Amino acid sequence: MMFGRRDVLRMATAAGLGSALPGGGLAAATDAGIEELRARVTPFRLLPDDYPMTEIWGYGPTAPGPEIRVRQGDRVARRFVNDLPQGSSIHWHGIRIANGMDGVSGLTQEPVAPGMRFDYDFEAPDAGTYWYHAHNRSWEQVARGLHGALIVEEATPPDVDREEVMVLGDWLLNPETGQIDDNFDHPMMMSHGGRIGNYITVNGRSDLTLPARRHERLRLRLINASNARIFPLTLPGLAGWVVALDGMPLDAPEPIGDVLVLGPAQRADLIVDVVADAGGQAGLDQVEEDGDYFLAAFDVTGTAAQTRRGTPAPLPPNPNTGLPDLSAATPLRLVMAGGAMGRMQSAVLNGTRMGFRELIAEGRFWALNDMAAMTDTPLAELGLGEPVRLEIVNETVFPHAMHLHGMHFREVTADGALGPLRDTLLVGGQETREIAFTADNPGDWLFHCHMLSHAASGMTTWLRVT
Repeated sequence: MMFGRRDVLRMATAAGLGSALPGGGLAAATDAGIEELRARVTPFRLLPDDYPMTEIWGYGPTAPGPEIRVRQGDRVARRFVNDLPQGSSIHWHGIRIANGMDGVSGLTQEPVAPGMRFDYDFEAPDAGTYWYHAHNRSWEQVARGLHGALIVEEATPPDVDREEVMVLGDWLLNPETGQIDDNFDHPMMMSHGGRIGNYITVNGRSDLTLPARRHERLRLRLINASNARIFPLTLPGLAGWVVALDGMPLDAPEPIGDVLVLGPAQRADLIVDVVADAGGQAGLDQVEEDGDYFLAAFDVTGTAAQTRRGTPAPLPPNPNTGLPDLSAATPLRLVMAGGAMGRMQSAVLNGTRMGFRELIAEGRFWALNDMAAMTDTPLAELGLGEPVRLEIVNETVFPHAMHLHGMHFREVTADGALGPLRDTLLVGGQETREIAFTADNPGDWLFHCHMLSHAASGMTTWLRVT
């Protein structure tokens, strides 16, 4: 069987409280009140009924995994139980938490072995839209379904009629079997734009349709959980504002432009009014060269109000989000090289300089500052509270979604102004961008491309804050 055109297009460090224990046993001192988050292999109805069930790896029986929702300042406590055939860990993407809870296998913890468990326990200091996902062999495990939404509610929510969390997933499926393509280390994916799927879902469905009323006001929490796909989005039948990016509120709501671009791992909070007529349809569409394609729809029935409301108030700011002092900032530089059609002649791998063909034989297609793998020493060792300016030079022909763990940053614009807080920046091919942040969270923090195949094949480094 083959997919049709439309299907294809949809197609232990500071405060380390975790404990790795056998999955079958219980530790009485830590058991009280902690919920379980179990990763397992499971069949899931991903494709329509005339296709077979798809075997996924999920945090439960579905993908995305269960939504975790807390209030700002509450604890997130989850016992991760690993029933997978591989070691795994959970990264809480975008949350500014203690380093020992960041969930990066090989940096902040060891992977949780099959049959074992690990207790994650941290306070959610920032309201916003975040997500959680596997962080061991993430280019495979996230692609198999190990991701879910993490929502931290404000003490005072915005004035909306309701909200919808919309997790955008991108699956690479075998059209003959309906199963996930298991060629995760394919050189084409590693060396080009990453693992781009042939089947796109929103909240695990390719036909998500929700009810709506004309002039109803909605909060949409959009999460790009794909391995590498960049989503250019339009919202026909909806009109409104961007109020937060990567979980962090904007100073003031910004009108949604013609196209909203969401790179891998990025999030956007929107407040939108339904402007489609009753009996019509509004939606979330993906922009392609040959037209716009449906991702999710709102069937409009009835009217919520005769007229639209005015511009919404800004969301309340999160704590400790002051501007870094650029005049005293430490300058850093990160040069990205390699990939198909690149000019990388050689790079250092495990202390040895290798030519490009040797690197390819080792599965390394990219380099950061001439290093084709994670190094024993950090990109920089920073003092607590030290301001930083980091220039990112993309010498490749592909875009890269650069994600900083543990801290948010602001882009430095050409005129020296500072943009909104982000944790993931989409850097285009042959483009140079600059970010600034204050190193205000102690620990060892990963900095990598969230095109996850790129991270696996060379685009990973780290920072130490002491």
